[in-house]
Amino acid sequence: MSHTTTDEPARRASGATVPVLAFAGIVVAVMQTLLVPVIKDLPRLLDTSPSNASWVLTSTLLSGAVATPIMGRLGDLFGKRRMLIASLSVMVVGALLSALTDALVPMIVGRTLQGVAMGAIPLGIGLMRDMLPRERLGSAMALMSSSIGVGGGLALPAAALVAQNTDWHALYFGAAGLGVVSIALTLLVVPESPLRAKGSFDLPGAIGLTAGLILFLLPISKGSDWGWSSPTTLGLFGAAVVVLLLWGLMELRVAAPLVDLRTTARREVLLTNLASIMVGVSFFVISLVLPQLLQLPSETGYGLGQSMVVAGLCVAPLGLTMMFTAPVYARLSARYGPRTTLIMGLVIIGIGYAGGLGLMSAAWQTVVTSVLIGAGIGLAYSSLPALIIGAVPASETGAANGLNTLMRSIGTSVSSAVIGMVLANTANDVGGTAVPTLHGFRVSFMIAAGAVAVGLVLAFFLPRRTTAAVSQLRASSEEDANLARAEQALAGAGQPPHGFRGRVLTADGTPVARAKVTLIDRHGRQAGATLSAGDGSYALAVPAQGPYVLAARAAGHAPLAHAATHGGDRPVDLDLSLPGETVPA
Repeated sequence: MSHTTTDEPARRASGATVPVLAFAGIVVAVMQTLLVPVIKDLPRLLDTSPSNASWVLTSTLLSGAVATPIMGRLGDLFGKRRMLIASLSVMVVGALLSALTDALVPMIVGRTLQGVAMGAIPLGIGLMRDMLPRERLGSAMALMSSSIGVGGGLALPAAALVAQNTDWHALYFGAAGLGVVSIALTLLVVPESPLRAKGSFDLPGAIGLTAGLILFLLPISKGSDWGWSSPTTLGLFGAAVVVLLLWGLMELRVAAPLVDLRTTARREVLLTNLASIMVGVSFFVISLVLPQLLQLPSETGYGLGQSMVVAGLCVAPLGLTMMFTAPVYARLSARYGPRTTLIMGLVIIGIGYAGGLGLMSAAWQTVVTSVLIGAGIGLAYSSLPALIIGAVPASETGAANGLNTLMRSIGTSVSSAVIGMVLANTANDVGGTAVPTLHGFRVSFMIAAGAVAVGLVLAFFLPRRTTAAVSQLRASSEEDANLARAEQALAGAGQPPHGFRGRVLTADGTPVARAKVTLIDRHGRQAGATLSAGDGSYALAVPAQGPYVLAARAAGHAPLAHAATHGGDRPVDLDLSLPGETVPA
């Protein structure tokens, strides 16, 4: 599947683009943990049964899972910024609806609309890839990818403070306000990507994927209520298998599918997505266990007797550490590659959970566990988009990252179901109330460590170095410094002396943006490299006169290598045609 540019002039991304996109991701992630402080009170607040009240959480999970890959594909086709604003707008409407009701059905509708905003994460990653120079791309995508955990972690203490001191509807008014601010900042700061995927929206594929995901995730989230061996649960799982298989067969026959399953089946994409599920499982375990441990009365012998707000503050370092890990990831990935940083992150998570088994007797110990696991999850989450982007064409960035975000959501859903079942089955009955036990908390941590071990095995089978990802995501290497100096020299006034310049085009003359153009000297060493601009233009300085090879590569096009000689004091004008031969300008 190829991509093209729009006729609209592309604005350059400003320094505020990354913070604004990351803020949007954090706002969206807040929706996932907004109700955690009032979960136990929902039946009373909505005047309904506990099983009915659980739909308030389940509806957001289902709509987010469905919307994530769909919004990613729509962004590839019609504009990622446009779909980002649409996602946030739907979230604001849903938040206002929830803020203005005490009835169950309108609350569920509002929460369903809020889940649509989960598509903002892959859309933001796609915008960053399309617009940012490669020296900024690594840390930017790391921050955007981690925003789902950052928002979830930071929302806990904030939501607890609001719920403890004001009417619980203020949570939704606050969420709507954050959404409006995010929309305004996006409109003011974030430019639209000039890249578009060719083709049309696969509506039957969207319907099939929606049906399959609902049939799969519904019994996961409700299995503990219905019974894991009940006919309803088993029937829905069976129906999900049938629907998703039929959907997959249909997608393989569609010219422009919602999800390119052939790309998804590539080793690096498939293993990254499976590892994402394991990271999602490990992330959610600590979010479920530590708040309960902290708030249980000390009379239990192991509860830490903290207030709702203090419990949230003890878990908040989980999100803060993830946020501060992004620049660290960029440096590590530039040197070792995203595969290695994923492995490092998983190892740190495993150490955090192993150590956490013995760090449950004081509030400060939970903070240490949160910091350690947050650092590991930050590294792991930051690595995922780089691995995906290095393996898919530019025209499929939104859809591919949407599917990867969906895999994380599936991991958190599985984690919620499994840990909920473990804590319920190991709980003590005290006066008719099920009280989680220390044994249950430790078993939960061991399950998280097991998920990390599976993720490590998957990560070790990833290709050792994804060339495209590494070349695009180097953040602060010597090559980037040399490249910046060369481009600055060529961008000077008049006729720059030593270098090649021109445009990267398709065979029919369409400009190719973000094509990698590499200059190779007669000794086979790289003498320079650059990415083509939105209009396909490139410029490369040469260190000396002589013969060179210009190698051009772009997603969706065959690579090109052409010999050229620079022998004078004037720049050599040379257009590069992909695929095909070079054409003298």
